[in-house]
Amino acid sequence: MLLGEFEPDLLYTGKFNVVSCFVHGSVKHAARWWTEHNLFTGMLPVLPLEVLEEMLLNVPPQQVVCVCRLVCREWKEVVDSDSLWRERCRREGYQTYVTKLPKDWRLFYFLCKKRRNLLKNPRADDKFKGWQIMENGGDKWKIESVEEVPLPDNTVQKYFATSYSTCRKSQLIDLEKEGYRPSFMDDFQPDIIISDWYAPRWDCGSEYEICVELLNRKKKPIKKFSPDTVVFQQWNDQKWNQMTHVFKNYGPGVRYIRFIHGGNDTQFWAGWYGIRVTNSSIEICPSVDR
Repeated sequence: MLLGEFEPDLLYTGKFNVVSCFVHGSVKHAARWWTEHNLFTGMLPVLPLEVLEEMLLNVPPQQVVCVCRLVCREWKEVVDSDSLWRERCRREGYQTYVTKLPKDWRLFYFLCKKRRNLLKNPRADDKFKGWQIMENGGDKWKIESVEEVPLPDNTVQKYFATSYSTCRKSQLIDLEKEGYRPSFMDDFQPDIIISDWYAPRWDCGSEYEICVELLNRKKKPIKKFSPDTVVFQQWNDQKWNQMTHVFKNYGPGVRYIRFIHGGNDTQFWAGWYGIRVTNSSIEICPSVDR
């Protein structure tokens, strides 16, 4: 059997194939597998480039980098190539959405794969779990159901409602615990995207405020987003609004993110006539549009 003519099943199936051997870090076992199949007699085989790339595309990405890359120089070159990671992005549906292509397709792939909301319980589905109540004025925070005016994302069913005196709550995100190592944050400085949805009641004026800080290891601010307080007058359209911000090129040292938001009503009415907030998010994203 010629090297380029073996069956695909020899590469991808069986209890003891070459892919599983390399994924589990055993070159010796991989060599034994090739010998048993009369494909190897002393040196690692030189696979056709397209076969090697296809094989690596079927190995978990972390194993590709941590194990397969260490096998030999040829494998390292394929693992480090843009074509391998560009194809993984295509197969898994990760798109750039901008005209400028990523400088590092591997970094782009892993950031896309890792992307998620770092805030816990952003939609009030689990009461106040994950949130630290900083101020609980008036009749305190309350969780209510979305009824009259839905959000653009109709899967959001609940929100946090404020009262007649200031209500504020916060979360502190430890980036290293979330899987973003200090060296990664310092070297690559990926975009940090903030989003928060807020709405007034139609029959009462209210105020909305937000503050997001990027903190160093001593929890001292490096960068801060703190826009002016948003004020709504009585008899408004009570529609939902989105507050967004992107931290870019913020420099080294970011280890934590502190998210704070809240507000109150402006007419001092008993109950929960103040600003409403929900569906907040913080995401670490690829920076392809710098």
